[in-house]
Amino acid sequence: MRDILPALENWRRSGKRSALARVVRIEGSAPRELGAAMAVNEDGEVLGSVSGGCIEGAVVEEARALLAGDPTPKVVSFGYSDDDAFAVGLTCGGTIDLYLEVFDW
Repeated sequence: MRDILPALENWRRSGKRSALARVVRIEGSAPRELGAAMAVNEDGEVLGSVSGGCIEGAVVEEARALLAGDPTPKVVSFGYSDDDAFAVGLTCGGTIDLYLEVFDW
């Protein structure tokens, strides 16, 4: 999280709205630890990572929808069973919950 704060603050100062996603729960295996963060601005620019690439595209969509619609924070879950994960080329399954909010601090 700390590594993306300077750029996130630059977006805020330049008037770009952005959303922040943070890993708040992990069940099974996950490529990132609790607290991993990713930010997306209204132009679709991305900072950080919450999964090492597995779900980043879906998180961008969720973030942009939050910025375009109801800005109420929410928790979104992503996960795969071990069998489903293996079928799409991942080594193991797991579920992560992300807290997603508009960045306006």
